[in-house]
Amino acid sequence: MREVKIGIIGFGTVGAGVVSCLLENGDVIARRTGIKLVLSRIADIDIKTDRKVNLPKDILTTDAMKLIEEVDVVVELVGGTTKAKEFILEALRKGKPVVTANKALLAEQGEEIFATAEKSKADIYYEASVCGGMPIIKALKEGLVANRIHKIIGIMNGTCNYILTRMEKERIGFEPVLKEAQKLGYAESNPSLDIDGIDTAHKTAILASLAYGEWVGMKPVHVQGIRGISLCDIKAANELGYSIKLLGIIKQKDDDVEIRVHPVLIPSESMLANIADVYNGVLVSGSPVGETLFYGRGAGRDATASAVVADLVDVALNLKFGSHRRVPAFTIGRQFRHIIPMNEIMSRYYMRIQVIDKPGVVASVSSVIGSKGISISSIRQTERQSAADVSLQIMTHLAREQALNDAVAEIEKLDCVRNKVTLIHVEDI
Repeated sequence: MREVKIGIIGFGTVGAGVVSCLLENGDVIARRTGIKLVLSRIADIDIKTDRKVNLPKDILTTDAMKLIEEVDVVVELVGGTTKAKEFILEALRKGKPVVTANKALLAEQGEEIFATAEKSKADIYYEASVCGGMPIIKALKEGLVANRIHKIIGIMNGTCNYILTRMEKERIGFEPVLKEAQKLGYAESNPSLDIDGIDTAHKTAILASLAYGEWVGMKPVHVQGIRGISLCDIKAANELGYSIKLLGIIKQKDDDVEIRVHPVLIPSESMLANIADVYNGVLVSGSPVGETLFYGRGAGRDATASAVVADLVDVALNLKFGSHRRVPAFTIGRQFRHIIPMNEIMSRYYMRIQVIDKPGVVASVSSVIGSKGISISSIRQTERQSAADVSLQIMTHLAREQALNDAVAEIEKLDCVRNKVTLIHVEDI
């Protein structure tokens, strides 16, 4: 049986999960694949903290570069875009295959990393970088390779989905739910990467690049998080037959592509609307396959470890049969003309406007919206929010983003408008 020596750089939560999986399921993997994955070395700056896994003697080291020299496959689980990049590039330059879960590094600097892998004829696998245990990377690279991808729409951040689910089901405000998510370990003490949409944007950039054959990076990705979502919006969406989710959206429009991340109203009966709590779901539409849905835990020790070890098996099989780069990490073959700027996209919209309750207000607001060429689908006025204020909730027909932004800017200047206008996109999935 072929033995493949595995070296892991980064012994945090995910690293410990990978080690546990290899120790507990190594025999199952060997029977299924004919390969023995040998845990050879683990490198971390902290090798004294007990990770609650039984390790072979003298396997821990603080010297990551020496680890790279000694093993057959390098697993990078450090995270970040500095030291992790050094370790990955060093391994690739030496022709060593790499497995990583580093979405931020790939999204921001993937072009350099894949170019290095190509030059050295080394494999790099990264299934765990997007949606944890869901095999969405493998699906795009292999399972759907015969398809032209028309759209990818997904819930890709469990923290945000947990918060929005609790807000919707239990009518709890954003801040209390966020604090509860932090206590449960679903959100970091500094939750910005999650709730401001950055984590979802990293994953969206990676999927868009795979779908359309050019590494897009982060610059063209519009990013907006969920901090501004209120219970009022959640309730209004439900009454209109919608739920609010943070989505990564990739769509092909003729020969162009739009790539965006933001909160969205989606029909309550849709499959994505019913993905709750920390779970992720990604809808992929292609030709000829039609629509496919991938569902599962998008993060966490065990789900991510599952994806990392699956990549290790692929790499080990490549080594066994001498088939390096049998499935290239990324192949350039641009399948679009332009990335559509956010202000040019077409969408439906939900608007919430806090106004003084007096005659003529609805007419004033409607006049501004109409002057921008935007057609109103429905308009509702709630009961008084205070002694003098009411909320206008407006749904539009399809309109251009720039027109909506212009309308919002003008509406906020009206004397009858109290606060900033809330504007949320609508996707009739």
